[in-house]
Amino acid sequence: MSQTQNYKFQTKKLKIMKTTILTFYVLITTLTACSDDTGFKPTLPPITETGENTFGCYVDGKLLTPRNGTGTYLGPDKAMFFIGTTDNSYNEIRVRDFKGDSNGIIKIHFADINTYSIGEFIINESNCEDGLNANTTTNITLRWYGKWYCSINNGGVINFSKLDEQLFNYSGTFSCTVQNREDSSDIIEITEGRFDIGPGLSTAVFP
Repeated sequence: MSQTQNYKFQTKKLKIMKTTILTFYVLITTLTACSDDTGFKPTLPPITETGENTFGCYVDGKLLTPRNGTGTYLGPDKAMFFIGTTDNSYNEIRVRDFKGDSNGIIKIHFADINTYSIGEFIINESNCEDGLNANTTTNITLRWYGKWYCSINNGGVINFSKLDEQLFNYSGTFSCTVQNREDSSDIIEITEGRFDIGPGLSTAVFP
């Protein structure tokens, strides 16, 4: 084989290798993308009061459930919290869907939860703030497709079916009307809401 022929042969061989590597990379990338969500489809959880650590509702007819994010080396982004002050001056259920296209966030704020009991409570106006900056009422704040919505006065109800601070079990259902904080004409409905929070919340997995 002449030097020219050998050069052409090596060049052709190199091109074949590059094509093979590129094809393999595309195949792996495609398979990874397809299997990233492992076919999981979120569903509205049943209404329970046994500390199952579930949450779900429909926002403008679309499902919102907690789903963890990929996070960092420290662990995944947690999709659901129940937080508050040590004196229970406020508590909040905070839920986020890190994987859905809505990137939805919902925060249910309770002022002085020690005064609550089994039964129905009115959802009132939210200022779209959370924690100590939130209105001292029962209210809901929602982020939906990049827009922030606040519950309105007498805009819905939360019905507690279980409220046990000692066992850390808070369960109930809710529905309400929320209003875009930038555009008062943009009003949507939250329906079929339910939550069932128990002592295993910190380690619960939300796929």
